[in-house]
Amino acid sequence: MTELLQVADAVAREKNINREIVLEAMEEAIQKAGRSKYGHDHDIRAHIDRKSGDIDLKRYREVVEVIEDEAQQLTLTEAQRIKKDAEIGEFLIDTLPPLDFGRIAAQTAKQVIVQKVREAERDRQYLEFKDRIGELINGAIKRVEYGNATVDIGGRAEAMLRRDEALPREHLKSNERIRAFIYDVRQEPRGPQIFLSRTRPEFITKLFTQEVPEIYDGIIEVKAVARDPGSRAKIAVKSNDSGIDPVGACVGMRGSRVQAVVNELQGEKIDIIPWNQDIASFAVNALAPAEVTKVVLDEVSKRMEVVVPDEQLSLAIGRRGQNVRLASILIGWDIDILTEEEESQRRAEEFSKRSTLFIQGLDVDEVIAHLLVAEGFTSIQEIAETPIDELNRIQGFEEDISQELQGRSKMWLDEQQKQLKIKQKELGINNDLVEFEGLTPDIIIRLGENNVKSRDDLADLATDELLEILGEETISHSDAEKMIMHARSHWFAEEDAKEDEGNVESITSEAADMTENNIKVEAARNA
Repeated sequence: MTELLQVADAVAREKNINREIVLEAMEEAIQKAGRSKYGHDHDIRAHIDRKSGDIDLKRYREVVEVIEDEAQQLTLTEAQRIKKDAEIGEFLIDTLPPLDFGRIAAQTAKQVIVQKVREAERDRQYLEFKDRIGELINGAIKRVEYGNATVDIGGRAEAMLRRDEALPREHLKSNERIRAFIYDVRQEPRGPQIFLSRTRPEFITKLFTQEVPEIYDGIIEVKAVARDPGSRAKIAVKSNDSGIDPVGACVGMRGSRVQAVVNELQGEKIDIIPWNQDIASFAVNALAPAEVTKVVLDEVSKRMEVVVPDEQLSLAIGRRGQNVRLASILIGWDIDILTEEEESQRRAEEFSKRSTLFIQGLDVDEVIAHLLVAEGFTSIQEIAETPIDELNRIQGFEEDISQELQGRSKMWLDEQQKQLKIKQKELGINNDLVEFEGLTPDIIIRLGENNVKSRDDLADLATDELLEILGEETISHSDAEKMIMHARSHWFAEEDAKEDEGNVESITSEAADMTENNIKVEAARNA
């Protein structure tokens, strides 16, 4: 039977799987053929000698007190007729004659072996590729169906390049060589599924790693990538060696390195940008080729306003907003583009609005109101809370003016509180909304007028609904989200408290049961 071992060795080499797996599949196939001949209810087991290739086919029957399955069990009396010292729980083993495989039995055995070998091959492929997520791989397209390409990646393995992961306007053809990025490997019933991508940012990073030795060696780092696949990309690079220009190294001699990546991406334009730890400088670089005159940062909401000359607006925004969108993705901040004229007009409107607030609320002239706005005061409450010493430092302010301003500020706030209490009664606004952190009297009244009369009402709002009530000039989108989540926080606290209460009750109940059991045990001992 050495031929059997030779066949097992040949299959193991061809499929690149363990020889033992092939032999186990053969044993299972022989067992199945044996059950077909002697009866499917019998416990028949086959063993192939790993050296000689001899096949042992045996039937196992268990010795039991009460028979439940006549094919696989026998009583102690019956067992002792065959073997005098037989015991309950022992197995009696009968050697069966070698099988003469008929056409049907041979076909069945072949199917079992093929299935087992295929499963082993799939497991091997999964184990081989599950740790290769993130690698760049070369392959040949075997077939294309509805835009989805099946790619032969070697080792008898196939991968899937879906239509949405291929470059737009890229025409994939059979037998064409292709490079792609392994982004996922899944174990599925039909075998391991290996998924490729040519649109993800990591694909560009891997291509530059291949083309630029400095990136491969770690001298240059790719810090961020933003892509509009097939059209344009921005890549931010940083050098760990002050003597090496990261942009120049990535561009290469006469643009040879970046051109190789562009060719692989079917002509996708690539902007290589020096990374900068200072987010404002990084934003200026990211919006190139547009010129930037001013950057205003809001670090809390990670939002920035970028001011550009009027003639640079279309360049900064880009076709269909592409340039500013990619720059925003690259730096991880939201970017609002304003022209110098728009910015100047908005600043003038804000200045006028705040000046009017101080003139009307504090009954002061324009000069004092303008001074307060210029010093950065945005509300009367800020003036009331600012120490007198700081107000005295404002040019032109003396102590009596500062004290008078602070006194008028407090009076105005008291009047606002009175008006709020009157409106609170009229509108039926709950105290939990009035006392909610971050709400001014004006905002509380506007909420009440729109039927938001409690903290729970506020928590029930969607972000867009809150923005519609208050207006974007009053609150930003991110601040509206935070306010709603803060309003909902007491819901989660109540759920946690209920869960803790349930746990305490459970523990108390268990402790009571244990105490009762201990009392019973002690009583039994005393008895």
